Amino acid sequence: MVHRRARRDRDLCVVGVRTLWRTVGDGEFFCPECGGDRNYRRRTGRRRIVVLGLPVLPRGPVAPIVECAACGSRYGTEVLDHPTTTRFSAMLRDAVHTVALAVLAAGGTEATAVRQVAVGAVRAAGFADCSEEQLLALIEALAADTGRLPGACGERDGLDPCGTALAIELHEALEPLAPHLAPTGREAILLQGARIAVADGPYRPAERAVLETVGRALMICPDDTARLLAATRAAF
Repeated sequence: MVHRRARRDRDLCVVGVRTLWRTVGDGEFFCPECGGDRNYRRRTGRRRIVVLGLPVLPRGPVAPIVECAACGSRYGTEVLDHPTTTRFSAMLRDAVHTVALAVLAAGGTEATAVRQVAVGAVRAAGFADCSEEQLLALIEALAADTGRLPGACGERDGLDPCGTALAIELHEALEPLAPHLAPTGREAILLQGARIAVADGPYRPAERAVLETVGRALMICPDDTARLLAATRAAF
C-alpha cells in the first residue's frame, strides 16, 4: 500500500524530469552485485520533462546502461568487458594448454618427466582427459603446420622460437586473459610453463625465450619474469 501511494505521488508530481528506458539488446554477463553469471538487458534512455506525470519536452539522451535481469542493478556498458564465469574458465584452460604446448615444442618431448608435468598442468587447468599421447599428437600436428610453434622439429637452440608465429599463438591466448587476473594468477601461469621446462634440467635457450614471451603476454615485467624463472629452477 505504501509503495502504491509513493508511486501515485511521484506520478502526480507537478513538474519533474524522468528517464524513459528502451531495451535494445540482451545477453549474459557477470553481475558484480549477484557475484555470478546472469542475463542482462542493454537499455538506452532519454530524459523528458514531465508535467503532472505526462512527458512533454525532451531533455536529451542519457548514457546506455546494462541492467541485470535478476537483481535489477544497473552498470555502465564497460561491465560487458568482463568475461562470464564460463568464458573465464575456458580462457584460463586454453591459456595453460597453449603455454604447455609452446614449452614442449621449444624444449622437446623426449623426457618422461617433462611430459608428465605438462599433462598434470593441462589436466589441472580443466582438460581432465588429457593424455601424453594427445599432447604429442598436437605437437606433431603443429610442427607439420609450417611456421607454427617452431622448435618442435630440428634445431632447438639455434632457432628463435619467439618468431612471429609462436608469439602470435601465445599473445592470442594470454593477452585477453591477463587484465582479468590478479598478479599472482598471471605468475601462476608462467610458473606452470617454467616447471615443465625444468623438469628435465636447466632451461634451454628456446624454452627461456618462450617463457619470456609468456611473461610479456601476461603483462609481467621482465625483472619479475627473470626472478620467477630463477626461483623455479632453484627449486628443482
